[in-house]
Amino acid sequence: MFSKFIKNNNVLRETVQKIDETRIPQHIAIIMDGNGRWAQKRHLPRIAGHKSALTTVKEITKAASNFGVKVLTLYTFSTENWKRPKKEVEFLMSLPITFFDTFVPELIENNIQVNAMGELNELPAETLAAVNRAIAQTSHCTGMILNFAINYGGRDEIVAAVRTLAMKVQKRELVADSIDESLISDTLMTSNLKKLANPDLLIRTSGEQRISNFLLWQLAYSEFIFSDVLWPDYTPEDLCENIIEYQKRDRRFGGLKKG
Repeated sequence: MFSKFIKNNNVLRETVQKIDETRIPQHIAIIMDGNGRWAQKRHLPRIAGHKSALTTVKEITKAASNFGVKVLTLYTFSTENWKRPKKEVEFLMSLPITFFDTFVPELIENNIQVNAMGELNELPAETLAAVNRAIAQTSHCTGMILNFAINYGGRDEIVAAVRTLAMKVQKRELVADSIDESLISDTLMTSNLKKLANPDLLIRTSGEQRISNFLLWQLAYSEFIFSDVLWPDYTPEDLCENIIEYQKRDRRFGGLKKG
């Protein structure tokens, strides 16, 4: 599976050999943290860290696809990020425009489909247009889904789902007793991912150990790995090592190990 990908990546070769190709996490979610600290360490403005982070997004996306991951969800911009300085927010909103213009051809070449979730209609018009263009241009791709969480908040997602179900009950389109875990899952923003909606593995970079209002429902039984590496420095080798760590975990989903 990996031979083509590691052909010109000698640093990966030895690490990749340790991966069990039959136990690749199907859905990996990443909280891409540490851009500001990366820039600060280099005496650069915070936006330099965000700009450098785009290269990492490209590298990790292609690596995850080549490793056999089916869905890669990236926490791109949270509902709380609007509180950041205006210039930083404006820069973050401009990134998808330039990012997709250069990356979509590579995504198509790698058969990767773009998806997005969050309160997308609240994005600036040009940002939303760029996201929708990327979704449309890669809609024919049948490989890994690159799922961007943009203007996303886990609590907001759950509140929206509850409101939707409550309205259906009010209109007598739904009986309250019929609401179960499956129905709630089908009402969340990840519903289009179907059986792959819940991440097998959550990775957060930069050493912080919290989930920051990300996929609160979907992460119920995910494995967590907190990497000390700042996101702009995170490499395909780091991803490979995190997958190997994941494969050492005993996932019982509340039950007992058989045998």
